[in-house]
Parts: sequence; structure tokens; C-alpha cells
Amino acid sequence: MWQHAIITGGSSGIGKEIAKLLASQGSNISIIARNSQKLEAARVEITSNVVNPKQKIFTISTNVANRLEVENGIHQAIKEIGVPDLLITAAGISYPGYFRELPIEIFEQTMAINYFGSLYCVRAVLPIMEQQKKGQIVMISSGAGLIGIYGYTPYCPSKFAIRGLAESLRGELKLSGISVSVVYPPDTDTPQLEEENKTKPLETKNITATSGLWSATDMAVEILQGVRKKSFVIAPGLEMTLLDKLHSLLAPIIQWYMDLIVIKTLKKG
Repeated sequence: MWQHAIITGGSSGIGKEIAKLLASQGSNISIIARNSQKLEAARVEITSNVVNPKQKIFTISTNVANRLEVENGIHQAIKEIGVPDLLITAAGISYPGYFRELPIEIFEQTMAINYFGSLYCVRAVLPIMEQQKKGQIVMISSGAGLIGIYGYTPYCPSKFAIRGLAESLRGELKLSGISVSVVYPPDTDTPQLEEENKTKPLETKNITATSGLWSATDMAVEILQGVRKKSFVIAPGLEMTLLDKLHSLLAPIIQWYMDLIVIKTLKKG
């Protein structure tokens, strides 16, 4: 059991489901998100899963793209609950579309939240974990962090960046008692996916329709199993496992297949 887990993006989707599972296992939890109303609703839902009346569920209304807000929020959580032994960065956004049609602000915002939002949190908790000589850092990337996907030009680079950060940190922190994990979830039924579908190009919809859809609860279970094992790579499902292990070899085949879908879609249009 983790004593204090800090979860960004904890008010919805995968982050909230992880928080609920951890609450049912006795952990104290801090959830970070922007919307205070969603945070409060999530706090009530997570609290209903606690097994000990002394457990604490703390909420922090913060924009993870703002470094000072993140640092202040995490310091508040530590003051309220104590030193975190688990950090999960699940906050993220995705706004698919055609590269030439998307405003440059979408690219900047996506990188700010998905990549820098994770980086700021890691930087904020790391000195404290190093003092304790223990802790786990878990960063949520995506299958789109292993291979570029048509229509995801803002999103894929931000998730590739998460992968690069995790791979670089793994070796650097290995001897300090702090483990690092990177997660590559496939498509998961979350509010974020619902938002994505509003702007997703038809070609992208046809490409992503070829893979299955996970529930956020099942994804949370898979992620926590990997975290308990201190696995560096957590790739739920056969598709993500193969893509993680063989993405360099599979990339030409996958790209050919996606191109074929795009061509067929354009011909029908």
C-alpha cells in the first residue's frame, strides 16, 4: 500500500479510476486538476471507496501547465498529508485535426499540459523522494507515444516527449531508490476520448476504429498491477505490448496500413 499518492488528472478518466482503486486499498490521495467542481465531485466519489476513516483525500485546483501553481499545489498536499511515495501524471489533453488547419496555440497548449505538466510535477516531488530514498514516478504516455498517427500532430509529439523523459530518468534515478514507469494506454473510454471524437478527422476515426476500446476501470487495474511490479514499461493489452517491443520493426507495416485506410477514406469522400 502507498501512504500518499499524488495523481494529476485525478478528477476524471484513468486518473480518477486509479484514485478510486488506491482509496479502496487504504492509500491517502491527492488529486490535481483544473476544474474545482469536477474535483469536488471526484473527491466524493473517491471517498466512498475508502476503507479507513482516517484516510485523507485532498484536492488541488491547479493548471499543471503553470510551474509555480504545480509547485505550490504539491507543497500544499505534502503539508496536508505527508511525503508522497507515488506520483502518477495522468493529466492530458488531445485535440486532433489536420495539421494545416490547427491553430499553433493547440500545439503549444498540448505540449504545455501533456509534457511540461508531467515534468513540473516530477521536478516538484523528486527532491522529497530523494530525501526519503524511495518513491515511484509513473508517467502516462500513450500508444501515440510509440508511433505517429494521422491527425494527431499536436498529441503524438507530446507523448513521445513523455517517453523520452521516462527513458532518460529511469537510469538516472535507478540507484536512488526511486523507480520510474511509463504507461502506453490504448484507446480508453474517457471524457478526453469523447472530446477527441468531436474534432477527429474521418481518416483518423477509421484508423483508430481498428483497435478495441478499454474501460477506464480496466485500464486503472492494469496500470496499478504494473506499478506494483515496478515495471518500467506498462503496455496494457497485446497490441500495446507488441507495439512497445517491436515498434521500430512494425512501424513501416503500420504506416502502410494507415496510409491504405486514409486512401480508402479519401476515395469514399
